[in-house]
Amino acid sequence: MPPLFNIRLRELKPKWRLEVLSKEPSIARNAPPILFVHGAWHAAWCWDEYFLDYFAANGYAAHAVSLRGHGGSEGRRGLRRHRIRDYVDDVAAVAAALPAAPIVVGHSMGGFVVQKYLEKRSSPGAFLLASVPPTGALSVFRHLIHDQPLDVLKGNVTLSLYAIVSHPAKAHRLLFPASMPPEKVNLYHGRLQEESALSWLDCLALDLVDIKRIASPVAVYGAADDAVVGFKEVMTTATSYKVRPFIFENVAHDMMLDPRWRSVADAMIAQLEARFPETGPAASGVATAAA
Repeated sequence: MPPLFNIRLRELKPKWRLEVLSKEPSIARNAPPILFVHGAWHAAWCWDEYFLDYFAANGYAAHAVSLRGHGGSEGRRGLRRHRIRDYVDDVAAVAAALPAAPIVVGHSMGGFVVQKYLEKRSSPGAFLLASVPPTGALSVFRHLIHDQPLDVLKGNVTLSLYAIVSHPAKAHRLLFPASMPPEKVNLYHGRLQEESALSWLDCLALDLVDIKRIASPVAVYGAADDAVVGFKEVMTTATSYKVRPFIFENVAHDMMLDPRWRSVADAMIAQLEARFPETGPAASGVATAAA
């Protein structure tokens, strides 16, 4: 699907054009727009599968950015050299182009990017889904090196993380539930891509989050069947922000692509509805959408 609009980062050299997929509601709530930020190996497409249409159907302007080097965004050639701070600049540029400061939603590495974004900028709210903790990804690294030591070693040598998800079976084990049909796994695996190992090193230790600089409200979501970001990591994130996490049973790491994605989306919408009242003649409650 082509982007609804593009953002060019004029302050950076080279100038990156970013893919942004957007869905506008037919009847809008009195609420800020939502900006979704993907994690490693993904792009804006992962939010476009279900979430963008569903949130728009519930009255929210929904936007998903492909970080530089991902999806339809420019910067693929230099992807292995991109850093977390570069991805933060991308989020900031898209946020600045929206009509109001957005609610930011980050998944996995994207959750870490969102936290770094919030160090210097305020947001009406943030959702961290299966996010790398603010204290870093060392425990996540331990999971991966225990399960896939050769792939992790190869990634460190080549500055490429693709080896970790290079086969559908690897991606299935890490990202998706065991019950996901093979045709779905193959479809999503075909969309996965290279990821920067330098950004991974930033998440490990080189550019950790300074919690004291974040004042925006944060909600923390975790997946009970997550093979990447486990319960310990979710609790670390929730404790850091002094909130109670939402844990979704029978949901795997890619919460937005899981067959039970709607339980996650509905929980987010319920929290948003509590803060932003419905306007116009639309009926209250959560809209329905085909799974």
